This record gives sequence, C-alpha cells and structure tokens, in this order.
Amino acid sequence: MLPPFGIVLIVLVIWLVNCIKVIMEYERGVIFRLGKVQPKPKPPGLRLIFFPVDRMVKISTRIQVTDVPPQDVITKDNVSLKVNAVVYYRVMDPIKSVVEVRDYMYATSQLAQTTLRSVLGEAELDEILSNREEINHKLQGILDKATDPWGIKVSNVEVKHVDLPQEMQRAMAKQAEAERERRAKVIGAQAEFEASTKLAEAADIMSNNPITLQLRYLQTLADIAVENNSTTIFPIPLDLFKPFLDIKSGISKMMGRDTA
Repeated sequence: MLPPFGIVLIVLVIWLVNCIKVIMEYERGVIFRLGKVQPKPKPPGLRLIFFPVDRMVKISTRIQVTDVPPQDVITKDNVSLKVNAVVYYRVMDPIKSVVEVRDYMYATSQLAQTTLRSVLGEAELDEILSNREEINHKLQGILDKATDPWGIKVSNVEVKHVDLPQEMQRAMAKQAEAERERRAKVIGAQAEFEASTKLAEAADIMSNNPITLQLRYLQTLADIAVENNSTTIFPIPLDLFKPFLDIKSGISKMMGRDTA
C-alpha cells in the first residue's frame, strides 16, 4: 500500500500532465475557463493551463480542402446533371469557429452542397459548360459571405466534374458535328468566292494582253511535260490557226476571181 505522500505525488504528476499542452505551429488553442471562452487564443508552443478549471480546444489554421460529393442538379433549361466540386477554406478566427458553430468542417461541407445546387439550378447548361470561372467566383462569394460569421475564409471553389446524361451527350455531339459542317461549308464558299474573284481579275488582264494567254498555255505544257506520261493530250487554242485560216481564205478568194 502506497503511503499518503506517494499518492499525493502521483496525483500531482497526473495533474501536471493534464496542465501541460503542446500547440503546433499551425494550431491555435481556444481556452474555456469554467465554461467561459477566453478573449485570446493560445499561440504555438508549450503552454500551461489550469486543469480542470481550463479546457483547451485546438483549431487548425491551415487551408483545408472539402470535396463536395456529386449533387443532382436541374438546370434552368431543365437538364439533369451530376456535379461535384472542391472547396478551399481556412479558419481566420479560432474563437468564432468554436463558439459560433458546432462543427465548422461539417457545416461548411453542407453549406457548399446546398449552394452548389442552388447556383447551378439558376444557370443554363451552356453557361455551366462555358462560364466555369464565373460560376466558381459566384460560389466562392456566396460561401465566403455565409461562413464569415463562423470565422472562416473561403479562398476558392472549383467545379470539378459535370456529368451529362448519355442522351444529352449524343445531342451535343450531333450539334458539334453540325457546327463543324456549317463552318466547313462557309469556308469552302469563301474560298470559291475568292478564287472566282482572282480568276475574274486574271481574265481581265489576259483579255487586255492576248500574249499572256499564250504564255500561260506554254507554261501548262511545261508542267504537263514534267510528269512521266507516255501520252500527253493538250488543247490547242484556235488563235494559233487563225493566221493559216486567213491565208486559206485569201487564196480561195483569189482563185474564185481567176476562175471568173
């Protein structure tokens, strides 16, 4: 059986162990003395509290990440989606995060889920897919304002994945294919217009100087001759035979006069 001094020593050791607290660099200690919160949280380091009068709650001040599970969302244009997101936040006021809300991590997660459904439900599908940055800023602003009384700062919100139904994916694929075909036809028509314009300009130049047509004809023959063809077929413009036809016509006229 231990002597009274030994019992007192053991009790004293247990009391000292409960009075000594180590606070990490990324933590702050919120002290409750007889149930009343102290005005300033304890900084990092080795700290002594008066147990059992004081009770310490350690709060991490690092940036925390909450993964918002996939939420069923119906957009403004009645499209059913599954959307998940990620929220980045940190505790700015440790006392408020303990006193004002029971579990700030759970509360922030639930608030992020409801806000995600509410904001995306007010937007159309095209806005969700194309204006992702704007939606992220809107979500961040709403969450930051709602969690400010809890001493929490929401630094960023990112919509990670938008899961479309199979029917909508097929419809969007058809729309994208039709859009590409439309662009291809417009580009082809524009090319035909530019080519016809250049051909018209070339025809005007050649009509003013007939020798250019002959030069172009010779250039075409040179291009054809480069190929390894055994037979080359090329058209002959009638202008080449015009002098011979004129000579033949003159000879025929002269012979007609002599006969007469």
